Amino acid sequence: MIKKIVFLELKSDKLHIYSKFELPRLGNIILATIMKKKNYDVKAYFLKESEIYNRFDSNLTVDLVAISTITSTALVSYRVADYFRSKGIKVVIGGLHVTFLPKEALEHADFCIMGEGEIALPMLVDALNNQISLKEVPGLAWKDDHKGIIINERTRPVDNLDSIPYSDFTLLDTGDKVMGIGNSITKQTIPIQTSRGCPYGCTFCSVTTMFGRRFRYRSIQNIIEEMKKYNSKKQSIFFYDDNFTSNVKRTKELLKEIIRLKLNFRWSTQVRVDVAKDSELLDLMVKAGCKILYIGFESIDSEALKEMKKSQTVEEIKWAIKEIRKRGIHIHGMFVFGFDVDTLQTTRACVDFAIKEKIDTVQFMILTPFPGTELYSRMEDENRIIDYQWDQYDGHHVKFIPKKMSVWELQQEQIEAHKRFYAIKHVISRLLRRRIWAFLIGIYANRLNRKWVKWEKTYLEGIKILSGIKKVPTV
Repeated sequence: MIKKIVFLELKSDKLHIYSKFELPRLGNIILATIMKKKNYDVKAYFLKESEIYNRFDSNLTVDLVAISTITSTALVSYRVADYFRSKGIKVVIGGLHVTFLPKEALEHADFCIMGEGEIALPMLVDALNNQISLKEVPGLAWKDDHKGIIINERTRPVDNLDSIPYSDFTLLDTGDKVMGIGNSITKQTIPIQTSRGCPYGCTFCSVTTMFGRRFRYRSIQNIIEEMKKYNSKKQSIFFYDDNFTSNVKRTKELLKEIIRLKLNFRWSTQVRVDVAKDSELLDLMVKAGCKILYIGFESIDSEALKEMKKSQTVEEIKWAIKEIRKRGIHIHGMFVFGFDVDTLQTTRACVDFAIKEKIDTVQFMILTPFPGTELYSRMEDENRIIDYQWDQYDGHHVKFIPKKMSVWELQQEQIEAHKRFYAIKHVISRLLRRRIWAFLIGIYANRLNRKWVKWEKTYLEGIKILSGIKKVPTV
């Protein structure tokens, strides 16, 4: 009989760009909230592997463990799943990675939920409590004693997002860490999702295959009521949408309501460059408390933008930077190196561009073939994937054979890009321009880059050999 459920999201055990700005994904906490409302005894955790073992080493009165994972945390999630199963506890695993590799997940878990879990997980618990059959649970992969692995058909995503309860963060244990993503130095950051889905077809992104190409939205009132739960003096907000301004009319309505009610939150979110096409939208974002915009510029090479199916131009990127910067909003630019058209020259041009355009903070990530993406399928077909060491699928490691660079050259370009952009002279220039947050992040990023090279010495030696390099340059 299932009565007590533990929800786990494992932190990456690798050093990465967001190591100091840890924010849990919403899937597990939403599911924990749903099951709490159904009167189950639940608790959610967002911790490192060692912290999980410390929490549960002498306290294993748990009936079901639900683990959420992405590709970079798949291996650590599997280890934790193995640990609980060795104690006789049933484990279900879900999330982006296992949605596309359910058979792999079932080597470590009793059940795998593919896609969104708000409908499937409660039904799975009902099945385990002998109220329905496992065959009735949509999107469930499981093992039958006689028929082997069975993969049930996935259900339609939740249409009415208002039917999903507000996340109850009182259920979440984050250890001694404060949730934060960098839009406030001292405040706790609260993640709120207002929409799901994306109609765009970027080749390296798995959002569409996970959440669909159709945008689904929460109502304005539903979002506002959740925001009212929090204290703007103690907490800031990160809108967890993949594209917060996907529906401009709706976004304006939300912003106007935030302004009218004087909610006064500092907040940040992710947008595309087309946000700058509407000056009224940008003005409303400023008035409503927007402090940082995370923007996927990806590249300033027009051929690379075409290859990734980004549906934006270099001119639009420049216009967006100009319009956003003059309103005082901080820009975090996200670039990706390693497309087939990329060369040493195009990657360095991106860094030159970011410095020249005075972007506040950036991340230069390595193209990564995540399962479930068009890129992954193509790389597999072309036999270009180096290995499947999932914990290195984090944008910091080269996991495929590039076309116009060696593996080492691509890796070194990423390291050097951060070294150049976050050089002390540029970091100080941001302080002189009174971009205090950019200055503080710059100090952190400068140290992180050097620390990462030392941390990943063994990996770097390996790709040196793969590329025929005799000596690994230092940073």
